Amino acid sequence: MGQPVRNADVDSPENLFNRELSLLAFHHRVLAQAEDTSLPLLERVRFLSISSTNLDEFFEVRVGKLKQQVTLGLDTVGADGLSPLEALKRVSAAAQDLVDAQYRVLNEVLLPDLEAEGIVLLRRTGWDERVNNWVARYFDESVLPVLTPVGLDPSHPFPQVLNKSLNFIVSLDGEDAFEREVELAVVQVPRPVPRLIRLPPELGKGDECFVLLSSVIHGHIERLFPGMKILGCYQFRVTRNSDLWVDEEDVDDLLAALKGELPRRKYGQAVRLEMPTHADPKIWQFLLDQFDLPKRALYLVDGPVNLHRLSALVDEIDRPELKFRPFLPGRPRELRQGQDIFDVLRRQDVLLHHPYQSFGPVLELIRRAASDPNVLAIKQTVYRTGRDSPVAEALLEAARLGKEVTAVVELKARFDEERNIDLATRLQEAGAKVAYGIVGYKTHAKMLLVVRREGGVLRQYAHLGTGNYDPSTARLYTDIGFLTSRPDYCRDVQRMFQQLTGLGRIRKLERLLQAPFTLHESLVERIEREAIEARAGRPARIVAKMNSLVEPKIVAALYRASRAGVQIDLIVRGVCCLKPGVPGLSENVHVRSIVGRFLEHSRLFWFHAGGEEVILCSSADWMGRNFFRRIEAGFPLVLDAHKQHLQEALETYIQDEARAWLLNADGSYRRKTPTSESPLDAQKTLLNALRDKSVEVEPERSARRRRP
Repeated sequence: MGQPVRNADVDSPENLFNRELSLLAFHHRVLAQAEDTSLPLLERVRFLSISSTNLDEFFEVRVGKLKQQVTLGLDTVGADGLSPLEALKRVSAAAQDLVDAQYRVLNEVLLPDLEAEGIVLLRRTGWDERVNNWVARYFDESVLPVLTPVGLDPSHPFPQVLNKSLNFIVSLDGEDAFEREVELAVVQVPRPVPRLIRLPPELGKGDECFVLLSSVIHGHIERLFPGMKILGCYQFRVTRNSDLWVDEEDVDDLLAALKGELPRRKYGQAVRLEMPTHADPKIWQFLLDQFDLPKRALYLVDGPVNLHRLSALVDEIDRPELKFRPFLPGRPRELRQGQDIFDVLRRQDVLLHHPYQSFGPVLELIRRAASDPNVLAIKQTVYRTGRDSPVAEALLEAARLGKEVTAVVELKARFDEERNIDLATRLQEAGAKVAYGIVGYKTHAKMLLVVRREGGVLRQYAHLGTGNYDPSTARLYTDIGFLTSRPDYCRDVQRMFQQLTGLGRIRKLERLLQAPFTLHESLVERIEREAIEARAGRPARIVAKMNSLVEPKIVAALYRASRAGVQIDLIVRGVCCLKPGVPGLSENVHVRSIVGRFLEHSRLFWFHAGGEEVILCSSADWMGRNFFRRIEAGFPLVLDAHKQHLQEALETYIQDEARAWLLNADGSYRRKTPTSESPLDAQKTLLNALRDKSVEVEPERSARRRRP
């Protein structure tokens, strides 16, 4: 069992992992999928791209916040006891390790495996004369006209560099046409120019041979500086703090304020500089000085400065055998016969387990409500809906038809602000009532309410979910959706909308739990009840699945429950600040993370509850922001069949030996060791159980064979 914990105080900062370091550990687990040869090759490339995108957002938000705190001289320690500067130093070192691992996977694993499949990313050192001639023509015709070199001199100061854009800094020797001796120039690459370029097969390099735009520019940079000698040419990319801040209490129009703030995201405070490993130290020091960055913010990489661009390979290459096998999501039995969704929901509740089951019934409810003359009103929260959203189009159509449409649009959904501003504007123009929630709180609850006249009375229908109203992510994220016409649930949803759009206090909700009012205290109470049961010698267990576990009071409650003897299984995809398996503190707590084909996004909380077996679904993770600074909804399930399904799903995750990572007491993660030759894969198991088996979706097989 090991030695008892030195500080047994459940509230001690020593008993919490650092949030940012835990998040970086998750990014390592995502990257590990890129090395997993049991996965299709192009999906492994996608995982590398995802890990790069995740890291970009990590710097834009988490590192950006830490640096801002350091810049402002704030020395308030976090829940883990680290000051912002201490945290920033540790995070920078851990991020360097992750970046090194990303490029090792690219160069030593993925590129050789791709080449073995006839997919070549041709570096400049591999260009022969024919390739170089073709690339030169491409550069002259498709790249050169859009590039604008800026020589750095008193009349040409260092240009503004867009967040995460591709740029080159060029060291020069010689005089230009005006007899100016300019030593440095910057070339900014416009975003619309394709970053991945397919070479013609007649060049003899294979049917699937590509070059990167950065290589094309680097290989012909001298054409931008005729008559001058190129001493050095280095790509670089700057990541900036992209967290928007608006004082909601001090603005008259939140939409207008956010519109004005969005452009600043492109030029926020710099937090990271990426350059190639061969870059001249004098050049990278010059850039660090330009962006006011310390050396720890410099990341030297052996390859392109933006690995996310490699995701274009997945879309460019039509090789189904190198991708995940497509599937047709299933539908609950009661909705398979094309029955009217209102008729079904009058008889029974419907549980949807995405992506294994279709998001279609939710779309059907919204579309049916939009066109049905008996529907009087539709109310919906909008956090993220995706591009060209059918959900948004249905709401717009309903408004145009004169229905009472109310949309609570969360304008501050990070990185979706511009899209949500556009949707809010379109809804208002169509005649819908648009609200932006409550000042100081994000509206993160996922709720839909339909009011319909039936037989002279009004009947309500509701949808509650753990994910977003985005059909595209419903194919990629695991989430839970709940459709019902139960009067108590619908009344609660109606009251929450009344609270979000109006004024006054609402009565206590009958069924739902709401943040920032009852969700946190109810969960702590549930955890403490399990501890009481355990102390009395009765069975006590908690199984909770979420994206992040951060909130200290919840962690402390789980520590107390563990000490009391409660068996606790936590399935935490990303950040987990709780330390499991510590003698005298958390020896009864087990934490695992599932990283697989689908992004584990559902929030499910199961409590033994003296044999009552309560299951609560929620839009909220166990984080302080969700409990205290957001509007969230938690909804218990009532039907035994629904509870049994989710309980079995949770047990399947616990038994997973293919995609599970176990959290150790020191903060490290290790892959769960399989006990058989065919280890259980929870996602595959659920997919096989719930997908539509009436139609088999077969990928087309390529005639290409693996090269020796």
